Amino acid sequence: MKKTIIKATWLFTLIASLNAQEVRKDSVLDSLHIKSKKLELVDSIKLNWISTYDEALEISKKEKKPVLIYFTGSDWCGPCKVLDEKLFHTEKFKNLSDKELVLLEVDIPRRQDLLSDEKISENLYLQKKYKVNSFPTLLFVNHRGKKVSEKRGYVLTEYYYPYIQSVIYNY
Repeated sequence: MKKTIIKATWLFTLIASLNAQEVRKDSVLDSLHIKSKKLELVDSIKLNWISTYDEALEISKKEKKPVLIYFTGSDWCGPCKVLDEKLFHTEKFKNLSDKELVLLEVDIPRRQDLLSDEKISENLYLQKKYKVNSFPTLLFVNHRGKKVSEKRGYVLTEYYYPYIQSVIYNY
């Protein structure tokens, strides 16, 4: 009788653990599916980042818009990654920037192989020119490259919109 109870308990435990693993596998797959949908959503919003500083200033002059220079450490700066996701990869920011801003990203990564030598050189020049030592930094300049406004560090995303709107309004 003891052997039968032990075998039944063992069989029950085995079946329960197999079912639990199956449920866990499904929940992992479900969470991966949700994450991949989120990544698709983030990747689907493409901002019009201008590739060089001179080109950004040229467009600024032509379209009479301020240049938003975003200083980031894309591969090491945690607050920059949050800002990317919660501000720059939103439909609201895309609509605003398409109408009102010229965008230039200045990435200062630790991994030098992420950018061309030419781009790294330009980015380091801009970092020195504007004396940027904290990340993220949002810097607004006019078509001559003169600083109009600056916000250093990360703040709650909803605070960026009134700030950006005030820069655009006063430009």
